[in-house]
Amino acid sequence: MVDTGELWRLYKGDVLLGEITIDDMDWPWLHGRFISTDAFTAVKPWFDETLRLLEAEEFGEAFDAAYAPIEEQLTLESPTGSVDQFLLHVQGDRAWFRS
Repeated sequence: MVDTGELWRLYKGDVLLGEITIDDMDWPWLHGRFISTDAFTAVKPWFDETLRLLEAEEFGEAFDAAYAPIEEQLTLESPTGSVDQFLLHVQGDRAWFRS
């Protein structure tokens, strides 16, 4: 069970990329305010490209290829521990994901 106000963290290895404070839930999606660290700038293009593909309604192989580095190199931590699988989008100071 997820509650509003929960703090989730995004990492690359042991480097914190940002924090998501949950403020809305629309099952199965969780939405929140995203506060990035300076380290996020290195991976921001990955999120920008996946959003571009979503807006173009390209959901196939191109999206999978663009999302692969996020899935393979980043870790999402809930208040209770690491999340095995997730689909995360970040745009500005907003993030939404499902796990």
